[in-house]
Amino acid sequence: MTARLASATTATTYQREWFARLRAEDGPLALVNADAPQEIFRAMGIPYVVNQWWASIVAAKRQTQRYLGLLRERGYPDYVEQYSATSLASVFEDDPAQAPWGGLPTPSIVLGETTGDASRKIFDVWDAQPGVTYYALESAAENAVPERWWELMPHRWEEAIGSDRLDLLTGELTGLIRFLEQTTGRVFSETRFREVLDLVNEQQEWNRRTRDLIAAARPCPIAVTDGIPSVMVPQWHRGTEWARDAARAFHDEVRTRIDDGVAECPDERLRLMWIGRGLWFDLEFYRRFQRSHGAVFVWSMYLAIAADGYLRYGDDPLRALAARFAAFGDQLYTPPWSAEWYVKEARHHGVDGVVHLVSDDARGSYFTTRALRAAGIPVLELHADNVDARTGGDLDTRMAAWLDGLT
Repeated sequence: MTARLASATTATTYQREWFARLRAEDGPLALVNADAPQEIFRAMGIPYVVNQWWASIVAAKRQTQRYLGLLRERGYPDYVEQYSATSLASVFEDDPAQAPWGGLPTPSIVLGETTGDASRKIFDVWDAQPGVTYYALESAAENAVPERWWELMPHRWEEAIGSDRLDLLTGELTGLIRFLEQTTGRVFSETRFREVLDLVNEQQEWNRRTRDLIAAARPCPIAVTDGIPSVMVPQWHRGTEWARDAARAFHDEVRTRIDDGVAECPDERLRLMWIGRGLWFDLEFYRRFQRSHGAVFVWSMYLAIAADGYLRYGDDPLRALAARFAAFGDQLYTPPWSAEWYVKEARHHGVDGVVHLVSDDARGSYFTTRALRAAGIPVLELHADNVDARTGGDLDTRMAAWLDGLT
């Protein structure tokens, strides 16, 4: 196993310090879903916390069961969309001294798509809290599905996504801007907004280069558990010079490791792909099988979607932002968008097998597994929730038996 990436430790330290400053600030605060257009808040100087990031911190600190218990005590289900419900449980925190990183401040606005009945109900409970407003975005679909969408998205996104979907989300984002101006007193500047979008594109270009470096490297130069914070902490700060520079530093560190012949697992025999959200309650899972099977996870969706899913160039900045998120869920979860992309990425990285985490709220997981197997790629489906350790009792046993069959 390699030493930790400096970019990973730097990012984690930065995030902790940023969160401490955030907790000390007064003024508006947003809680936003990971697939929400955070760039508007960035341009307006409105701080925000990413819903799923906070859930990952709670899980990594082994606090998820306590938080789910807070929901259960109030009559809410503790077994539905735990990843999104964890932040809601923070509202009911009864022992701030136990809260990770000092606890989540109560936001004044919550932003997310209405992607399903359970998700909408979680946001409705948020909306019922004193001083909190839920701003809903629609989740639209299109019958026509583009081939090789990852090649179209940077410049031909109108063709890939469809004008009707973009019209809808652009209109909703216009309304969001007006709402934020009226409720926070902040003023939206298109000049500043363009600067934010330019920085985001620069950041994702570095992520694309890094993804391609790792895909071509033999053996893999980094642990996926380092790659995730190195790419995702800067993602939560998209539109800042710090995030752009952090993405470049991550790239340069990977490049140096490859040039120096560094290997995450010198005895690499199996290259694996992890499809699904991070297994936050057991991050050591990703490295546990290196010694026994020479099995290395070389891919997670976080760097890959940063490389293929975010780049948007165009003369209409608000419409370009809408194009970044109108089909974001499709890229990860809706076949054939998602299934074809996962097959492409599996081949690009030369993986020997795929571990597919399937949670109860997964969308399109059957088609992803089917497409990979049809392409001749072995797949192990692990059914568990990524933050709820109650669901992961047999993961090690199943993984070891599957790896035995691959070697």
